[in-house]
Order: sequence, then C-alpha cells, then structure tokens
Amino acid sequence: MYSNANDHQPGCLEAFGWDSDFQKHYQALKTADSVPARVISESRDSFQVYCRYGELAATVSGKMRYQAGKEKLYPAVGDWVVVKPLVNESKGIILAILPRRSKFSRKAVGERTEEQIVSANIDTVFIVNGLDGGRSFNLRRIERYLTLAWSSGATPVIVLNKVDLCRDSGSYIRDVEDIAPGVSVHAVSAREKTGLDALRNYLTKGKTVAFLGSSGVGKSALINALLGVEKQETGEVGADNRMGRHTTTRRELILLPAGGIVIDTPGMREVQLWAGEEDLQGTFQDIEMLAEKCRFKDCRHNAESGCAVRAAIEQGDLDPARLESYRKLQNELQYLTFREEDSTRLYEKLKWKKVAKLVKELKNRPF
Repeated sequence: MYSNANDHQPGCLEAFGWDSDFQKHYQALKTADSVPARVISESRDSFQVYCRYGELAATVSGKMRYQAGKEKLYPAVGDWVVVKPLVNESKGIILAILPRRSKFSRKAVGERTEEQIVSANIDTVFIVNGLDGGRSFNLRRIERYLTLAWSSGATPVIVLNKVDLCRDSGSYIRDVEDIAPGVSVHAVSAREKTGLDALRNYLTKGKTVAFLGSSGVGKSALINALLGVEKQETGEVGADNRMGRHTTTRRELILLPAGGIVIDTPGMREVQLWAGEEDLQGTFQDIEMLAEKCRFKDCRHNAESGCAVRAAIEQGDLDPARLESYRKLQNELQYLTFREEDSTRLYEKLKWKKVAKLVKELKNRPF
C-alpha cells in the first residue's frame, strides 16, 4: 500500500509530478469520463494509482490488454495513465498510458529477448553501492547500471552508502569518479543520517528519483532516512558476505513529506542490459575519446599500430579492466540487438502465418 497517499489532499497531482506537458498529452486523447493518474505500485496484473479522487486499485481494460500484446506496453510504476474511476468502489480501469518522458528498462530475466520496464518518468537515478565490504561495491556493476541509466533518459547519480563503516571512503570515491566522468558521486550513511542533504537537493517538489542497486546496499534504509520514519522494511546484513537480506519485494512510488518522489525497487540479481551501443558513450567517455585518436577508425584496440587506447593503458592512464568491461558490454549489446531483430522477424513470420491460415479458412468456407 502506498504509504503517503492519505497525507495529501485528493487532486494535488502536481506533487506527484504532473505538469503542462502531461496535461497536453492527456487532453489530446479526449477520453470521456476519465482522469489522469500516476501508477504508484504494481503487483502482477493489478496496480495502485493516485488521481484527483485519491488512491484507487486499478486493472487494465480488456481493450488495452488486447492491444498491448507484449509486457513492455503495460503500465509501470511512475507511469501517468488515463483511468476511468469507479469512485464508490475505490477502483479504476486503466484505459491508456501517456507518453513516457523517460523509462528505466532492462532485458527480461531468462531466455526471452524482451524489454522489462522497471520504472517510468524518472528525473534522476540513484545508483546505490555499499562501502561495508563484500560484494556491495563493484565498479563493473556500476558501469552496467550507468549504461542502463544513460539509456533511460534520466540523470545518473552514484550514491555510496554506509560510509560510517569505511575507513578510507576517499579512495572509493576516486575509483568511482575515474569510471564515471561527469557523474555526481555522494558518500552517505543512512544509519548515521550523514550526507543526506546532498540527496535532498535532487528531491524537489514533483521530481522523481529511482533507487537502484543490489540487495543489501541500503536503498530502503536511505528512503527511511529521507522519510524520517521507518516505512520500508530492511534486513540484517550477513556476516559472511556483507549482503543484506532481500527486503523490498515490489517497485513502489513514495511521496516524501518535504517534496519529491522516490521509487524503491527490489535488488537486482541479474543486471541484464536493454540499451543501444550509443548508450556506452555516456558510461565510457574516456575510452570513446581515446578511440577518436586511434590511427584506424575500425581499431579494435588489440595490437593495431597507432592505437591511442592501448597507449593509454601502457602509460598507466587507463585501467585494462575498464577496457575489458567496455568490450564485454559492447559485445553484449551487439548480441542483444541481434536477438531482438531475430525475435521481431519470428513475431512477424508467425503473425503472417496466422493471417494466411485465416484467409485460407475463409476461402474454403461455404457461403
């Protein structure tokens, strides 16, 4: 259940991020007996939305379900949707999704080559890592999250939590700044409530921040600290690997008392990319800029003469592990593009096969 809906008067959509651009999209649809609403949580095929009448339990209309077809066309937390309210029942029917300003997506877990939208209409992505040892801090994982964040259209910010458990936070900050040029990095402690003012600067009225990171890095604890109350459940940290128990089980939009909106997400065990190769430019600006100085435009940065990237590694200006990460993500995105195109071809083939079968049945049907 959305924890702050009752703290706000029905109709104050601006606090949830409603603005003139969304208003224009809504008016263009000209849907009678409807109201705009924002999706504040989802659970399988049911959604909680907030509109002028307050919080409603909503389901997708039959027509929309038929037209959606694929999961990526269903509402996600943070979406603005068109709802037909059933006020007396505190329910609603979702008729359409308004155009998304941004969306954070990943490849669906498993063998399917499909997009899974984690959250929508986000202004800032907080990529949270822990400084308490173990697997909570991982530069390669941060690079993956950055690639997804740049692809989303939101602004990435790196948050290093649990600074109170780290003796040398400065070295961690420098390591992150080296792989994330131009990205803001903040060291904070949810437990000690230090460094939180820097995060509050992003959480102004109507602005939405999504918290992303592995289980145990303290996303829910940070949200609790920003809320000033214990709304989100947190788990104990394991002594063996410093990983907290998985506590957040669904994505949820939460309105902060002082303004701003946060979206808590479950820890991702699989950070599978859903992006284009161009999204690597934001994450690997240093390598992209060096590559422009290579003698050959198609340089693979192996043993080619005049390779500026290899020269930077030899001079100690570029970590070879970073180049390896760049290659790995580049290959992964190329494979994803191939699989997506192959999936589209298969979908079109099956669709026209069904059409041909229907035409054949109609021809053989006696009239």
